[in-house]
Amino acid sequence: MAEVAGFLWQKGWAERNAGNISVSLADLRPSDIPDDYQPFFISLPEGFPEVAGVCFIVSATNRRMRDLTRQPMKNALIIRVTDDGAGYNIISHYGKTDLRPTSELATHLAVHSMIARRKSQERVVMHTHVTELAALTQLREFADQKRLNRILWSMHPETMIFVPAGVGFVPYLLPGTVNAGKATVMALEDHQAAIWEKHGLFAIGCNLNETFDLADILAKSASIYFMCRSSGQEPEGLTESQMDELGKIKF
Repeated sequence: MAEVAGFLWQKGWAERNAGNISVSLADLRPSDIPDDYQPFFISLPEGFPEVAGVCFIVSATNRRMRDLTRQPMKNALIIRVTDDGAGYNIISHYGKTDLRPTSELATHLAVHSMIARRKSQERVVMHTHVTELAALTQLREFADQKRLNRILWSMHPETMIFVPAGVGFVPYLLPGTVNAGKATVMALEDHQAAIWEKHGLFAIGCNLNETFDLADILAKSASIYFMCRSSGQEPEGLTESQMDELGKIKF
């Protein structure tokens, strides 16, 4: 987690306290918490029964990714969703910390709940401000899921190979809200990545490196598009037949 946070900072995708990461620790059953520990309870805006009792390591709010890289447990914390899914306890540092989870926690838990419902293997949810993707959705022609995927797929063969389902698109919504969380879950039902209009990317994966790679590949496609446009030329892109051929490759 610390390593990937460093990648996000180096890419310029995590300005100030931007970006957040959560990882499911579903197999973790804390056994070393003192008997006299009184869990610090925080309620959630809605219940998440699908992840009741599950532990997560989560980046902290108002903390920088570059600091998480240097001092992970001073900039992230472990939480456990309560058995009824209505809130969570901070269990790292025995709760003796002023750290609180990312302001996007509700969206993260909504996505983890969706993963739990469909019984797939993703454990990581990552939100980051991929500059190239935020810029792409500033162009009205690409504030549309079909057109967005067409341009991303056509700019580089790797995108078609490694992101065959394309990306979901979430029209602009106020970050940190229940509505943003619900829209993100819908976009991720059939995709591993969802682009928030004029904002950034939510991506899911089985591990942190895989999830980062997804953002990196998509950013490369957008970057190629802008490089061609900055030369004064409209990029040709891959043809439909070339993309169909790529779509038949299995990895």
